[in-house]
Amino acid sequence: MDMILDYVWAFVIGGVFCVIAQILLDKTALTPARILVGYVVAGVILGAIGLYKPIMEFAGAGASTPLTGFGYVIADGTKKAVEEKGILGALSGGLTASAKVIAAVLTMSFIAAIISKSKPK
Repeated sequence: MDMILDYVWAFVIGGVFCVIAQILLDKTALTPARILVGYVVAGVILGAIGLYKPIMEFAGAGASTPLTGFGYVIADGTKKAVEEKGILGALSGGLTASAKVIAAVLTMSFIAAIISKSKPK
């Protein structure tokens, strides 16, 4: 039963992020690109003030999958690298922390392109 509840909360929290983005698209003049960048920045800010980690622990993939989770991972990786390597960690920490995410996205995108037989416009 706990596993099902974990899935429900992941769906609800991830859905809330999607609803907020849809409201911003419908009610403002913001472009999708600006909303995506805003989500990454929001993840960085929420991580910096200590709010995003508890959300990720509670919602799991519902909070780590959206772009806010990506922003949090980059900021957290940079923070840890600066603590370990000093100021040079600021240059490599975000990339090191997000390398797995980027590799997964590229792999899944490639597989989806093969399956769907996509064509360039």
